[in-house]
Amino acid sequence: MGEQFDMFRTEALPERRAPSIRAKRAPPAPVPARQHEALDEATLVSMLEATGRYRIQRKLEPRSVVSWDKSRFPRLAVIVDTETTGLDHEKNEIIELGMVAVTYDPSGQVGDVVGIFNALRQPQEPIPPEITRLTGITDAMVAGKAISPAEVEAFIEPADLIIAHNARFDRPFCERFAPGFAPKPWACSNVEIAWSDRGFEGTKLGYLLGQSGYFHNGHRAVDDCHALLEVLARPSGESRTVPFAELLKASERARIRISAINSPFDMKERLKARGYRWNDGSNGQPKSWWTEVGEEEAEAELKFLRAEIYQWPEARPLTQRLAATDRFKA
Repeated sequence: MGEQFDMFRTEALPERRAPSIRAKRAPPAPVPARQHEALDEATLVSMLEATGRYRIQRKLEPRSVVSWDKSRFPRLAVIVDTETTGLDHEKNEIIELGMVAVTYDPSGQVGDVVGIFNALRQPQEPIPPEITRLTGITDAMVAGKAISPAEVEAFIEPADLIIAHNARFDRPFCERFAPGFAPKPWACSNVEIAWSDRGFEGTKLGYLLGQSGYFHNGHRAVDDCHALLEVLARPSGESRTVPFAELLKASERARIRISAINSPFDMKERLKARGYRWNDGSNGQPKSWWTEVGEEEAEAELKFLRAEIYQWPEARPLTQRLAATDRFKA
């Protein structure tokens, strides 16, 4: 009688061997060499990009700082960015200020980074949770920290131009903190460069940097300054010119401040939707909704006000011609 199989059996069954079959086996195929081990990072990146199936984003590495007397170019611009406790420069405070000083020539070619300033500051009130979520800056990080207005003013004193990616926001905060910003010419890289003509899909710094092939630690002041510098210095568009040159030319042109004095109250939402801001008259400017446009856009804006807001072709909103020292003020 054959052996009965016991499913609960614990001892091992005798090993059953397959019938011996003598066959000649082929020798193992050689393992192909891992060619990429011999390639450097730049070559690998080039190979991937050359396929057309990959886009590589590089981590933004800040430029090295050189002495100004060794820089290639004589002029100086300071890129500035602020992190604040809110949007109102009269009520909210700066909690971080970042600046990068860079040289340039009259044609708008970018030279060298010759100075970096970055500092945290403890505000009078706790940092709102939404600001911490956005910036990563906590009350513990700023505890006991201060920014010296005198040091800030010494840093910007030799600058020919102050640049911010949202000068309408940053300039009022900066001027309130350090009056030395007030007499300086300002330029706004957000509104004074035709980014869409250069092939960019948006004007936010993150979009511009990403489409330029970089990523960085956004929403920290000095990191955003370094990021903006790279975007401004990188040739783009069909002309392959640098955006910094376009911004420099824009800073040399006047802008027009248009105040919609005595505009109908029920038109305020339309004005807000178009980007107009309210001025309460406390700063010496007319109490009215107002906006700021380039000289080439002024006539079209006045036509809009007459046709859509006042609905009277003879209406004459107040216009003021602003030089670079007066633009983007509160």
